[in-house]
Amino acid sequence: MRTLVLSGSSRTGSVNVRLAALVAAMVREAGAVAEPATLRDFPMPPYDGDAEAGEGLPEGALALCERIEAAQALIIASPEYNASVPGVLKNAVDWVSRYRPQPFKDKQTLLVSASPSMVGGNRGLWALRVPLEHLGARVYPDMFSLAGAHHAFTEDGTLTDPDLGKRLGETIGSFLDLVEADTRYLCLQRRWYEFLGDRTDAPVTSRAQD
Repeated sequence: MRTLVLSGSSRTGSVNVRLAALVAAMVREAGAVAEPATLRDFPMPPYDGDAEAGEGLPEGALALCERIEAAQALIIASPEYNASVPGVLKNAVDWVSRYRPQPFKDKQTLLVSASPSMVGGNRGLWALRVPLEHLGARVYPDMFSLAGAHHAFTEDGTLTDPDLGKRLGETIGSFLDLVEADTRYLCLQRRWYEFLGDRTDAPVTSRAQD
């Protein structure tokens, strides 16, 4: 299974870049393929509807769409700016949202964050869930937020608190188990009905929400 591990920060020394690197290592330890990336790998201007109409999506946005589509899972390590989503990350989501077919739809997604604050960036993750779930991403219920992150890493990139490291590893493992089940073992088939008696001719699909 290919997992895109995307850091929502490109700043040198960013704690979220360090967290993303640790997550990627744990993904590999769990037996999946980790593909690390940062938003710096996908340069794109602020979203502009006129620019989109005249020039289409920028190359950075198209490259990010391609990477998301190619992966079975997406893990985002996001900073928290003013108790919300960083503008550069929200801008990337907005550009990707214009692509068809929508890359976020049905994408199994895990959110993690790191921050020097005592809440560890958790408020930003709750804000990030909104546009992702609106676009159809299957955002994993559990999230991981690392508080006091400027003191939380050892020199080799692991966490100084072994209990937090264990919790992060268990969260990633459980998430990947779900991704594997969703990817390899599709067995639930049902029809989607808006209400009783509606759409009785709807095709049977392999996904519960279709």
